[in-house]
Amino acid sequence: MRVLVAGGSGAVGRQLVPQLIAAGHEVSATTRSQPKIESLRAAGAEPYLLDGLDAATVGTVVARARPDVIVHEMTAIPPAMNFRKFDQTFAATSRLRTTALDHLLAAARAQEVPRLIAQSYAGWPNVRSGGAVKTEEAPLDPDPPAAMRSTLDAIRYLEHAVTVAPLAGVVLRYGSLYGPGASEMFVRMLRRRQVPVIGSGSGVWSFLHVTDAAAATVAAVGQGAPGVYNVVDDEPATVAEWLPVLARGAGARPPWHVPGWVGRLAAGEAGLSIMTDIRGSSNAKAKRELGWTPIWPTWRDGFRHGLDRAYPADVVTG
Repeated sequence: MRVLVAGGSGAVGRQLVPQLIAAGHEVSATTRSQPKIESLRAAGAEPYLLDGLDAATVGTVVARARPDVIVHEMTAIPPAMNFRKFDQTFAATSRLRTTALDHLLAAARAQEVPRLIAQSYAGWPNVRSGGAVKTEEAPLDPDPPAAMRSTLDAIRYLEHAVTVAPLAGVVLRYGSLYGPGASEMFVRMLRRRQVPVIGSGSGVWSFLHVTDAAAATVAAVGQGAPGVYNVVDDEPATVAEWLPVLARGAGARPPWHVPGWVGRLAAGEAGLSIMTDIRGSSNAKAKRELGWTPIWPTWRDGFRHGLDRAYPADVVTG
């Protein structure tokens, strides 16, 4: 099939393009960065320079690529995280989840593209009540911390728009990504001991290696009914469990432990919630309906061996 990856030079896109090609697909890929055009071409994709917020250019690229499937991987994650200004930190990505998505959907309709896959997120958007692990049927958080509301609104918008669009719309909720291009900032913060366990560290996280994110996306290109899928590893875990393991894998000293009130002062309500209150996600639906199994089934092995490496494309495209 012809696949257009919008955002082909990001952390997931860099894994996804070669995996799609290895699976036999004809791949076009976009980037906002002129210097990355050649890296996409070297990977085997037909490259396009694209600002996802430019409707006319989006329409032109989709018309030229003539895809059977569009994959929306466009994000704009900044190099530094500020939990106290969470919505500002993710404002550019929120525009890509709303305005840029609208442009892709409009272009898909104009060119009669039959399938669109969009990246979403599994983790803090989950409702923060009930069990520790949520399926896709569980609601998203109806009352997130104030600093996260605009970001969650954009996620809601994306998931709704994709699943009601007049095509086969698939939403992949990736877990907290790590691996090449995805975890370097967090590793630096750990080495500086800037990431403490806050309070009890009872927030439950679900992780995903970038190679596994790409492999699940390859699977979703060819199978899976329209809808939402949690794409996470097999072992949701509390911050108190995973953070010391990640610190060891990063070559850092053990993280500090600080009281909840200190964490609230330092990271705001958003940071406190993420570290003490959020829920994890189940991957049962993605494994069952996409035929996908993670190469890194647990963050325990991934943190020890997979922070800075990727598997060859030919072993993860099945």
